[in-house]
Amino acid sequence: MPEHIPLWAHVLALVSLLLVSAFFSIAETAMMAINRIRLQHLVHQGNVLARHTQALLGRTDRLLSVILIGNNLANTAATTLVTAIAIYDFGLREWALGAATVIIAFVILVFSEITPKIIGATYPEPIALATSVVLRPILQIATPAVWFVNLFVQAILRLLRIAGSAAGNGGLRLSPEELRTVVLEGASFIPHQHRSMLLNVFDLESLTVDDIMTPRANIDGLDLDRPVGELLGQIKTSYHGELPAYDGDISRTQGILNLRKLLPVLATGAASLTRDQLRDLLAEPYWIPTGTSLLQQLQMFQENRQHLGLVVDEYGDLLGLVTVDDIVEEIIGEIAPPRPGLAAGPVRWSPSGDAMVDGSISLRLLNRRLGISLPLGGPKTLNGLLLERLEQIPDAPCCVRFPGCVAEVLQTHDQAVRSVRLIRVPAMPGATEKR
Repeated sequence: MPEHIPLWAHVLALVSLLLVSAFFSIAETAMMAINRIRLQHLVHQGNVLARHTQALLGRTDRLLSVILIGNNLANTAATTLVTAIAIYDFGLREWALGAATVIIAFVILVFSEITPKIIGATYPEPIALATSVVLRPILQIATPAVWFVNLFVQAILRLLRIAGSAAGNGGLRLSPEELRTVVLEGASFIPHQHRSMLLNVFDLESLTVDDIMTPRANIDGLDLDRPVGELLGQIKTSYHGELPAYDGDISRTQGILNLRKLLPVLATGAASLTRDQLRDLLAEPYWIPTGTSLLQQLQMFQENRQHLGLVVDEYGDLLGLVTVDDIVEEIIGEIAPPRPGLAAGPVRWSPSGDAMVDGSISLRLLNRRLGISLPLGGPKTLNGLLLERLEQIPDAPCCVRFPGCVAEVLQTHDQAVRSVRLIRVPAMPGATEKR
């Protein structure tokens, strides 16, 4: 060590090298830990630093190369400087060289590696945006060195058959399950109602029209074989804006009657209305194959300008009815007033902890309104679930235990369970119990 260079200058140089190493360490961690979605949002808001940071992350291989080159050069120079000081002061003594190595390794580890990286991981956004101002010109100046180093890196990656990512934008490509996790993790920032709606949108792909359709037995329709006077009475008291019209049996649906189209005819005199006039007002029924996902069906409703569809199986037999409102309610919750009838009326626990429901009510509706967890993988209605578990049509009151409740069958009629009393109980693991 030249004698004309004072010791304080060497110490100052050592501190400077440690600070340079710490800068590259904190920049590396902050750049890799920054939230890419949040960064993209800042770019859209016109944040200049965010745009610079995104440009650096757009070529992760070059960014890491310049950071690691700078970090390793600073660490190597610091180690060499400490070794030179030790040799100058103590000569080529093994204990002095060993002590110098241990001391500089400890100092680099604590002050230039661990501490800066913890800080960078704790505050990635402000640090990444700030360090991008320095890293950009360094990357431009060090481009030849980065290119030379990457030649060997890419050769090794090809030898190992590893596809190197030059774009570095993989963090912006999220699967639906990953997006669901983002929504769930954002519970403290997203209102509960909005979070539920987003999660319900993700569920549309896994749900089918069979899960939400009105079963065939519960479809309100117009039997064109009945007298016109009875049909008018049914139309005047109808809760729906559109009604399927059929001949004798709902499976022989002839079309869909939009009640608004009937208003001009009724205005000229209801007494003059004929069955043929009703038939002329019918629109072609819109058929939906069973098993169609709700997301796909919502798109099909939009493309075909339809509001109501009839679900049919592979043999063409009518299974149920689905409307746009049914799908929208799966996303935002119930928006229509309660419909007449026990199955669609208010369903809630009474103060005594029980609830009277119709056997035709859907399991999804029960789970949503009562906060229970009836299985949804098989039958869609409570009647179907009870018949599946009992393996017979009960001819006397009986009970079936489910997670969170006990279902007591009160009445059966026409080979179906018509009335059920649900009793709230603590959920118990294990198989379904019958008595």
